[in-house]
Amino acid sequence: MGAEPDASRRDTAARVLVLAGAGALGALAFPGSNWAALAWIWLVPALVSGATRPRRAALLDGWLTGTVFYVLLLRWLDYTFRHYSAIPWPLTWLPIVALAAYCGLYVGVVAGAVAWLRDRLGAGPALTLAPPLWVVGEWLRGWLMGGFPWGLLGYSQHAQLPVIQIAELGGVYAVSLLIVAVNAALAGLLALGPRRAAPGAAAALVLLVAALAFGLHTVARASAGGAGSVEVAVIQPSIAQTIKWDPTRHAQILDIYERLTREAARARPAVVLWPETATTIFLRGDPVLLERLSRLSEEVATPILVGSLDRREGPRGQFLNSAFLLTGQGITAKYDKIHLVPFGEYVPLAGLLGWVKGWAEFISEFGVGDTETVFPLAGAPFGTVICYEVIFPELFRGFVARGAGFMANITNDAWFGETSGPWQHLGMLPLRAVEHRVAIARAANTGVSAFVEPTGRIGPMLPLLERGVLHRRIPLRDRTTLYTRLGDWLVYTCAGLGAAGGALAFFRRSPASC
Repeated sequence: MGAEPDASRRDTAARVLVLAGAGALGALAFPGSNWAALAWIWLVPALVSGATRPRRAALLDGWLTGTVFYVLLLRWLDYTFRHYSAIPWPLTWLPIVALAAYCGLYVGVVAGAVAWLRDRLGAGPALTLAPPLWVVGEWLRGWLMGGFPWGLLGYSQHAQLPVIQIAELGGVYAVSLLIVAVNAALAGLLALGPRRAAPGAAAALVLLVAALAFGLHTVARASAGGAGSVEVAVIQPSIAQTIKWDPTRHAQILDIYERLTREAARARPAVVLWPETATTIFLRGDPVLLERLSRLSEEVATPILVGSLDRREGPRGQFLNSAFLLTGQGITAKYDKIHLVPFGEYVPLAGLLGWVKGWAEFISEFGVGDTETVFPLAGAPFGTVICYEVIFPELFRGFVARGAGFMANITNDAWFGETSGPWQHLGMLPLRAVEHRVAIARAANTGVSAFVEPTGRIGPMLPLLERGVLHRRIPLRDRTTLYTRLGDWLVYTCAGLGAAGGALAFFRRSPASC
């Protein structure tokens, strides 16, 4: 009698270890570790659970895997909380675990949905629907409550150029779909056996081979001509966060920016990019600063893109996180950040959660921009996304659709120190580049500054905390991709497939036997 409970407890413990270990493997696939191959297997235990276990158990199993995955993926947030909040360690992990549990719930819902579909349609069809369900879940996570599309599965392959080329067809979601299809095929082989899983495995293999063939062909012909090129320079001042906002250090910081700008101008670039909030005072409200930077632009005969604060006119006078294009004539164009960082640049549900502003110095209250500005650079108009905005595919697409020939990303990742956070942030740019076949120039305060080619290849970069200048001649966008033209059509297709499968399962009178 006593042996059976002991065996059950051992089985439960083993299952928990496997599911938690799978979540850990998934996190290792992303920048920081870059073991990209692990992305193709880490979902297998959760999907096997969906194919074999009761619905609630499958949901909990997937939730466990997803929560462990996100705790480890987002571990860099502990640095931010420890250094820039009043939360004592180890309580800094409470908001991280809460966020991870929310994000991990999407993994649980997919596993639970597979179990529900299995009971009505059979395990094979249920696993076939797992990839489109996953894509819809990723899209929803990037939209609900302002969105947090960090750690989308496709980003794990940012350095695997043949794999990510399909992003020009369906965005990062196409890469995620492919990865989950392989995971589902492997789960089918384990849960159903080779004979019953053969159709799903064959379909996943065909999809994988087709994607790799497309990717290899695309990368091979990437050196063909284009619509021209432009020389761009970026500067990385490497100003520590504790110094950046100190009013007594403004003069010293501006001297650093001026010196780096003059150095960058020797390459005769068409524009020099400064990072996000390079000037921490209101550029338009400080005539002396504005005159100084305009004169600098005139002396080096180069426009300068300056990240700075701005203030909206009116009784509320909201702060704005902005980018200004300066020449010798002054400000020629301006972009105000559209997608703000929740609990960083604004507090969601402020009436209910406004109290959190008291325990973290990095929480501000910014206004929202409303126009995807394309800066008028002679022969090479360009768009700029500020920091966090680069992780939103649809927002980025708006600048390209408006005619940007290349894209800039200005950011300040000093909040994250020397953790994996800045590298994960950088790892999203290759997918944005491939989606639109557009080159990206990135200027980061403390790193990582870099250039990204239209193939997604990351070119020259400046490592974390290194002060310096980068310049490169980058190609201008010469064609419109399917993703640029149609946006998230793949997500809507996946939603349709999921809805059709759900409807078929709902109206099915008897459980499927296979």
